[in-house]
Amino acid sequence: MKLVLKILAFIFLICQIAVYGQKISDDSLMKKARLEIYDNPEKAINIAKNLLKKEKDINKSITIYLLLSTANIAKRNFDESLQYILKAKELAQKTNDPKMQVNVLVSVAIQYQQMELFSKSLETLNEADILLEKLPENVPEKLVETARSYAIRGMIYKSQSNSEIALEKFLISIKNFENVKAKKNTFANMSVVYYNIGYCYINLNQTEKAESAFSESINYAQKSNAKSLEAFALKGLAEMHKQKHENETALNLLVKAENLCKNTGDLVLNEGIYKEMSENYLAIGRPDLYQTYNKKCFEMRFKREQNELTSINHSINNHNKETVKKSSEIKNYYKYLTIAVIAISLILIAFFSYLSLKIRRQNQNYQREIQKLIKS
Repeated sequence: MKLVLKILAFIFLICQIAVYGQKISDDSLMKKARLEIYDNPEKAINIAKNLLKKEKDINKSITIYLLLSTANIAKRNFDESLQYILKAKELAQKTNDPKMQVNVLVSVAIQYQQMELFSKSLETLNEADILLEKLPENVPEKLVETARSYAIRGMIYKSQSNSEIALEKFLISIKNFENVKAKKNTFANMSVVYYNIGYCYINLNQTEKAESAFSESINYAQKSNAKSLEAFALKGLAEMHKQKHENETALNLLVKAENLCKNTGDLVLNEGIYKEMSENYLAIGRPDLYQTYNKKCFEMRFKREQNELTSINHSINNHNKETVKKSSEIKNYYKYLTIAVIAISLILIAFFSYLSLKIRRQNQNYQREIQKLIKS
């Protein structure tokens, strides 16, 4: 008997080691996938898909879906990204974790903002804000999601050429990110926000502040080892130098940016780099290189627009499904409300009918008593 117990204990220990080892392995793979999101999103997607096949935990599945969505955004594959983010949202609704729900909602808002569906993005942010208010002040997730929320609002205002309001939102976002204790996890986000701040300053003709913002963006991109984010910031710096007619300096920055983002597959980034390169080559009198990069720019734009069109069609289909669902819920609500009103009305009618009959009988009894008294 003792021997059997020892064998069982040994088997249990081996199983625990295997499970623990698997957990460490999966965690390290997730960490590796996150590091590859911006520089090699295809690799991140492959890792995440393999992890998803064997994942049973709902919260971890949501995290993987979010990673898949972000990696596809990095590739500007909005169609795939939308499908993954909606799966994450569907799972998040089944959890009782408000932090996870806020995280997913803000990620959905980012998705809509990237697709330029601004009203849907703001609508989703308003949903997230309701949940954010319920989180305790000392929870780090509240700071991070508040920062992301303001960053998205800033991007929407920037897209609508309202740089002053956008800048206000971005600066609030940065302030919240800076208050997060585990700052290392916010570096990539801060790089994106500073990149957008740089363009706001360019639009407001404040070139010195723009250069400082782009430098900060590069700094945080390097801290997070995100080559594509560094490439974005370099493109911003190059655009600033182009405006000052420093075309050679701009081209050097753009060549460096082009080399950094070779593996990303980011259509928007490549389109922007090729556009800037073509314009700078035209300015220095190189029509051959202008034509080469102008052609590349149009190719990237065509691919991006095709992807966005497919994504918007899926978004419209999803919106229609949500509308039908809400309509069905409203119909059911009014159906049950009508039944309840009818039932209450019938009960009241029955009650008052009974009361009326009772009073009538009492009156008849009183009349008989009165008649007896009169006769007597």
